[in-house]
Amino acid sequence: MNDTKNISFLPSEGMSYDPTEAKYWNPALLNKEVERAFEICHSCRMCFKYCDAFPTLFDLLDKKYDGDVRALASDETDRIMEACFQCKLCEVQCPYTPRDGHEFQLDFPKLVHRYTAVRATKKRKTLRDRMLGNPDGAAKLARMSFGMANVANKVGISRFFMEKTVGIHRDKLLPHFAQTTFEKWAEKHGKIQADPGAEAVLFQTCFVQNNEPDIGVDTLEVLEHNGVNTACVNGLVCCGMPAWEQGDYEQLKKNALKNIDILLPWVEKGAKVLAINPTCAMMMRREYPELLTGEDKQRAEKLAAAINDPSEFLWSIRDQERFKIDFKSTPGEKIAYHVPCHLRAQAVGFKGRDLMRKIPNVKISTTMECCGHNGTYAMKVEGFDPAKRLGKKAFDGVQSADAQLWSTDCPLAAIQFEQHAGQKPLHPMSVLARAYRSDGFETRIEPEE
Repeated sequence: MNDTKNISFLPSEGMSYDPTEAKYWNPALLNKEVERAFEICHSCRMCFKYCDAFPTLFDLLDKKYDGDVRALASDETDRIMEACFQCKLCEVQCPYTPRDGHEFQLDFPKLVHRYTAVRATKKRKTLRDRMLGNPDGAAKLARMSFGMANVANKVGISRFFMEKTVGIHRDKLLPHFAQTTFEKWAEKHGKIQADPGAEAVLFQTCFVQNNEPDIGVDTLEVLEHNGVNTACVNGLVCCGMPAWEQGDYEQLKKNALKNIDILLPWVEKGAKVLAINPTCAMMMRREYPELLTGEDKQRAEKLAAAINDPSEFLWSIRDQERFKIDFKSTPGEKIAYHVPCHLRAQAVGFKGRDLMRKIPNVKISTTMECCGHNGTYAMKVEGFDPAKRLGKKAFDGVQSADAQLWSTDCPLAAIQFEQHAGQKPLHPMSVLARAYRSDGFETRIEPEE
């Protein structure tokens, strides 16, 4: 075995998770941090059960290189890093992180982001990178097709050519594009507010904006029913995570600054920002302040402090008189609830689950396994099968609950369950909205005398 004892577990001179630092972009310094991370992970092996990155690393070191991380070829390192789909669960479980104040300062998902970003500076963007990294742009083109994009997404021959030319797996169930955006709906129904001053402002997310506006409609209905003055605003864009998955730092920064410009005046007047998708909430709460610099970093920190999940915010007012439990219908005895990985990563609890427990005659069965979708990973040719395999425990978990209704806070996870487990979960806000309606579920709740 080669001598690797001089690979210190302590941060090297190349240690950086901050893309505003010059050394972040230095390939040689990056390589030192990759070797250090691999050596720590090889010695620890706690994270064998998440994505394929760690099993691939361990398998190569055990069977081919006798534990010598320096012997890994560049294409093998690429394969390890490409297997990470940013679920963040290894960072949640890792005892060596900056979040825990450990001297090793290891954050594997952030190291993968850095690796991907440095690689992206050396290659041209593919068509797939451009499409998946800019969901707002892709949705705009889809709407211009007057429904033909949705047809093409379901037709075998078009999906075959999409796989061959773009690299999106032919069998992947793709999100439906709404012809009318959530923002257009909000304008039509007088929900757009121009002047800051509301108690909360909605960050609907690009998915709700472009694919499932009904989730945003349900969220507003629930908040307003509970006396929360919630504003919608014009001009919000994707949080930037899809671009960052492709290593596109400039697009990420552009999106982040636009959202900060729009939302910060509301925050400075005391509003909370309610981000419907846990990925977007995590991005704005945890990533924006670490990815920007100077005055923009300070502005991002102000925004981060105001970010809430809608369920998290609603739970915070549960002891106030305005909080309503006047449910008029109930889904029945049991709901199978799936916890998204990016909700776990924020460590804010599972408030959507806790709120649904307040509906009469409801019990919750909770599944905490990763569903495997993870941003755009499950859409890719190389990611579809691993995502299905890695999500099996989650699929089995909700199926074994023997519940008629399933729920998850992540709309993309819902699509993954629909495809691989046979049923599409509802967002907790949609469950609550239906339960507040007399015709929301079959079982009516009779008012007390």
